[in-house]
Amino acid sequence: MKNVLEVKNVSASYKDGKQRQEVLKDISLEVRENEILGLVGESGCGKSTLSKVILGFVKPDCGEIIHHTKMPQMIFQDPFSSLNPKKKVSWILEEPLRMQKMPREQRREKVLEMAEKVGLSREQIDRYPRELSGGQRQRVSIAASLIQGSRFIIADEPVSALDVTIQRQIMELMVKLQEEMQLSILFISHDLNVIYQMCDRVLVMKNGKIEEQAETEELFEHPKSEYTKELLRAALQ
Repeated sequence: MKNVLEVKNVSASYKDGKQRQEVLKDISLEVRENEILGLVGESGCGKSTLSKVILGFVKPDCGEIIHHTKMPQMIFQDPFSSLNPKKKVSWILEEPLRMQKMPREQRREKVLEMAEKVGLSREQIDRYPRELSGGQRQRVSIAASLIQGSRFIIADEPVSALDVTIQRQIMELMVKLQEEMQLSILFISHDLNVIYQMCDRVLVMKNGKIEEQAETEELFEHPKSEYTKELLRAALQ
């Protein structure tokens, strides 16, 4: 199976006063075609920093990021902060297509097609983000990440702000889209139960390092590191 992304020996740090605080320590991983790769770990372990390095928002101190496809698009935990509150959803979804100089009728057709894929009605896409529920806004965020044709998505805690029923709906939607559109997804979460339901493989991260990685079933049934065992015990409580 081909890789869509390779991260090779990447370290990254932030300036903290006069000191530099190392956040990522010699990280290596790959994301494969047509897979959902889970990245799990406690808050502050470096998960979000790793996504920013992959997207080019943070420059690594050393190491290499190799993209074998278009740059990934992002799905955020809080879609409200990433959606323009002054524009209707249809405008938001059309904007990247306008940048591509796509004709108006073709843009509208593509927006309606994508809205249908993610479970949004015509009426809903003619509303402002504030007029939608949290689950509906997350559907908009998913549509916005896919409408430009990217087949590699980074989802950073995309269901953690939703209640359990809506969480399940969004998770099922993402799995359905991944299968239909043959997407690769780097799915970041602190919730092992969500990771178990969503992911083909899992990376466990602790203090800026990859602690363990394995196929999902293998990792849950036969964890090797003490840290992974602790996370699993906590998830079962």
